[in-house]
Amino acid sequence: MIVQSWTDVVVSSLQGLWYGVVNFIPNLLGALIVFVIGLVIAAGLSSLVEKIFNALKLDALLARLGLTPYFERAGLKLRGAHFLGQLVNWFLVIVFLLAASDILGLFALSAFLKDVLFYVPNIIVAVLIMLAAVVVGNFLRRLITASVMSARLHAAHFLGSLTWWAIVIFGLLTALVQLNVAPGIIQSLVTGFIAMLALAGGLAFGLGGRDYATHLVNKLRERTEQR
Repeated sequence: MIVQSWTDVVVSSLQGLWYGVVNFIPNLLGALIVFVIGLVIAAGLSSLVEKIFNALKLDALLARLGLTPYFERAGLKLRGAHFLGQLVNWFLVIVFLLAASDILGLFALSAFLKDVLFYVPNIIVAVLIMLAAVVVGNFLRRLITASVMSARLHAAHFLGSLTWWAIVIFGLLTALVQLNVAPGIIQSLVTGFIAMLALAGGLAFGLGGRDYATHLVNKLRERTEQR
C-alpha cells in the first residue's frame, strides 16, 4: 500500500509537470513568433526612418547649426538620422518584447518594460532641450560677441562664452529635470543660482555705483537750490 501510494504521488507529479509543459509550449511558441515578427518590423521601420531623414539631409542641417564640433570632442560622429532610426528600432523591440512577456505571463517583466516605454518620451524631450540649448547658445554667443566688438568694448569673447555657458547649463538642468533626475535638488540649485546673481548684481551696483549715485544726487540738489 505504501509503495502504491508513493507510485501514485510520483505519477501524478509527473503528469502535472507534463501538462504544465504541454500548456506552456503554445504560449512559448506564440511569444517567440510575436517577438521575431517584431524584430523584423522594427528593423524595417528603423531603416525606413533613417532613409527618410537622410533624404531630408538632417545631418547637414545639424552641422549647419554648429553641433558637429561638440560630437567630435566626445569622439562621436554626428549621425542624427541613424540615431532616430535606432530609437525607433529599440522602441518597437521593447513594445514586442512587452507583448511576448504578456503572453508568457511574466507580469513583473511587463511592468518594468512599461516603465521603460513611458520613460522614452522623457529622453526624447531631454535630447531636444539640449540641442535647442546648444543652438541658442551658439547664436547668442555670436550675437553678443559681435555686438560688444562693434561697440568697441572689452571682453567681447568672454561675454559671449559666458552667455553660452549660462544657456547650456540652464538647458542641462532643464533636461535633468525632464529626466526626473533629482528634480528637487536641481530646482534648489537654479533658485540659488538666480538669487546669487541678483545678490551679486545688487552688491556690485550698490558698492560700485554708490559714488556715482551720490554725485547725481548732489547735482540734482544744486540745480534745485539754484532755482
